[in-house]
Amino acid sequence: MKVPHQPLNPYTPFKNGLVVGAGTMGMNLAKLMLGNGMTVTVLDINPNVLERCRQALESDSASKVQAHFVSDWLQVGECDVVLESVTEDLTLKQRVLKDVEAHVGDATLILTNTSGLSIDELSDVLARPERFVGAHFFNPADLIPTVEVIPGRFTLDTFVDHAVDLLRELGKRPAVLKQSVPGFVANRIQHALMRECLSILEQGIVDAETLDDIVRYSIGIRLAINGPLRQRDLNGLDTHLNISSYLYESLDNRTTPSPLLEALVEKGYLGRKSGNGFYEWPAGSGENYDRQERELLVRLLSMMKEN
Repeated sequence: MKVPHQPLNPYTPFKNGLVVGAGTMGMNLAKLMLGNGMTVTVLDINPNVLERCRQALESDSASKVQAHFVSDWLQVGECDVVLESVTEDLTLKQRVLKDVEAHVGDATLILTNTSGLSIDELSDVLARPERFVGAHFFNPADLIPTVEVIPGRFTLDTFVDHAVDLLRELGKRPAVLKQSVPGFVANRIQHALMRECLSILEQGIVDAETLDDIVRYSIGIRLAINGPLRQRDLNGLDTHLNISSYLYESLDNRTTPSPLLEALVEKGYLGRKSGNGFYEWPAGSGENYDRQERELLVRLLSMMKEN
């Protein structure tokens, strides 16, 4: 059994960050830290991915001076915190995390950005899992406020506190889970919602565009303002209980993936990346949509801060 060491140093503001993985999420994490005054090194062994990340960050005036791009651990300097953000694959992440631990100081906070992989399984390869914390960012990571914070079974409270302090420095709203469950919180809710959406499409109740409109302009707006539980309080828990007593039995409760989803993927309909999904995505439309979505997110978040 691994015995956690005590942390070597008290918390001090983070100045030097290392992002491992220069894909979309890694690029946005680097942008987030750079925009908050940190010096950032981005490491990726794929030169094409690294170059795309460099171009994206260097086009941002806040990122030009303090970003460094490297493809080898020997080029990595001192860092206070590591944000590992490679592909969501347990074996790959474990291999990368072993490399991280071998090349950073004993007191360095190590965060893994994962959507739902087991923090305990990821930490099995680490000699010092007490400073290892899960951090589930949401794309675009530089904009979406909430970050789920997931301690492992060996994570010391001190390092959880350090992770929370860092995230607050970065302007985030850290949400610490009391226990780790598959998918954490947000993805469990998101997949429960998506399971019912797919079932509705399979039954032919509405088409994809109508379903999206219903969600966006009704419960979607309410969820953004109140969250699900405050909204239930506003509606009345007795009302919710009455509805659930007859509705739940008709909701989808399958434990396997949707046949509709499987059929789409089998046909090569992967969404924007393939040009087809629930919608058609002509060449270039994805980039235009990203810009529009980003503008709307900025405006929405600005209004939420005012209230």
